[in-house]
Amino acid sequence: MSDPRALLELAEDIAREAGDMLLAKRPTMSEVVETKSSPTDVVTALDTASERLIRARVLEARPGDSVLGEEGGEAAGDSGVRWIVDPIDGTVNFLYGLPEWAVSIAVEVGGEIVAGVVNVVPRGEVFTAARGGGAWLGGERLRCNTGVPLSQALVATGFGYLRERRAVQAQVLASVLPRVRDIRRGGSCAVDLCSVASGRVDAYYERGTNYWDFAAAGLIATEAGARLGGLDGRPHSNDFVLCAAPGLFDELHDLLVPLDPQRDA
Repeated sequence: MSDPRALLELAEDIAREAGDMLLAKRPTMSEVVETKSSPTDVVTALDTASERLIRARVLEARPGDSVLGEEGGEAAGDSGVRWIVDPIDGTVNFLYGLPEWAVSIAVEVGGEIVAGVVNVVPRGEVFTAARGGGAWLGGERLRCNTGVPLSQALVATGFGYLRERRAVQAQVLASVLPRVRDIRRGGSCAVDLCSVASGRVDAYYERGTNYWDFAAAGLIATEAGARLGGLDGRPHSNDFVLCAAPGLFDELHDLLVPLDPQRDA
């Protein structure tokens, strides 16, 4: 069975369980952490513990499914259903006690994302979407902001972990900032995309996010009416993610393209 609503219900239950565990056991910056791509790209024991819990619950319920996780890679299955897991999106925020971190779980069927959950644990907010069923926060249906011109747009973005990429992103930001209402940098791609869905920001762009960062939240944003894509007609990907209501998407896209925001030097 691969009914999107049943998959969403299971994903939400698992995301809530993982979130409760993380909130109860959150470490402090004085505890030992490891690094991945750079000294600022951290991973804690609880990232891996959260992913192990999620994988175990998925495979208990659906042993034929595959799971792709940020920390543990891909475990193959034969059902045609794949779970995309970010056990903590916003690990630095998690370590510092900032509220912008989440457990993100998406479900693909035949290569298409059909269900997504983003549990923003410190806020007690669980964003959900099933393909064709709208985006929701609790019992409230979400709609992105529409009719906002670029000059009045509140735009979220993020920065990479490598020094060279950050330098380029700062240059791009310096050109974007005078053209918009203001910029927000929350520290979690998943939470930023849910903020577009809920109208807390008008748009979001970022270079270098991973599939597990935007898989669930991307569905939530599009089900809320936002457009999600890359630059120059390409789909959203690890190279670039841009999200906003359709008119604002075009305006922000046209501002970004001449700035060549996909370069790393």
